[in-house]
Amino acid sequence: MAENTIAGHFSDHFKELRKRVLISFCAIIIFTIVAYIFSRPITQFFMKPLFAAHPDLAGLVYTNLPEAFIAYLKVAVLVGLCGSFPVLCYQLWMFVGPGLRKAERTVALNVVFWATLLFVCGVVFAFFIVLPEALAFFMGFAGKDLEAMPKLDSYLTFIARTCLAFGLSFEIPFLMVAARRTGLVTREYFTNNRWVFYLAILVMSFLLTAGDLFSAFLLAIPLFGLYEAGILVMLIL
Repeated sequence: MAENTIAGHFSDHFKELRKRVLISFCAIIIFTIVAYIFSRPITQFFMKPLFAAHPDLAGLVYTNLPEAFIAYLKVAVLVGLCGSFPVLCYQLWMFVGPGLRKAERTVALNVVFWATLLFVCGVVFAFFIVLPEALAFFMGFAGKDLEAMPKLDSYLTFIARTCLAFGLSFEIPFLMVAARRTGLVTREYFTNNRWVFYLAILVMSFLLTAGDLFSAFLLAIPLFGLYEAGILVMLIL
């Protein structure tokens, strides 16, 4: 009898999981299709920082026949994933939420909210603050004897990589506070080992920007501020 009950519960959970995965997959497909329909204006929006940094630029180029299609498809998939993210979170919550206690639900909601908010702030900061400066620096080498001809796929990859790097890096204060709240470390640990973490931030910035020293420098500066903000938040909390 007990084995039948366990098997029945497992079967119900598997059916529920399959349902949530199917809905999530359909949401990604639908958002991706819609994003591909509007992939050209979306891509043009991503190009704005480049043209603002170098107004004389005629346009981007592609050297392989399928390159433009693949680039638009990548944009559509990325936007589709971002657009379907609330649906994915809701489906995950509907699967996991019923099995959590009230206190656990509160913790889970706080984790999702703050982690998502900080990631979005990092992406926005990268796109509107960092990228214009970085692109102006790189395009500043163009002149009469040196013509800039950015490739579409390379440019979009650079944009996505930079935004992702900043989005992930902006999670630092959240991770610091979480480590303290769980008892892994104390606030004094972060304070006393500040220069060790600063060095780690420099190395991480270099790795996240794929060895681009200027972008790594632009990433490291706000991360130092975020590290100090994390220490300040721990003092308040």
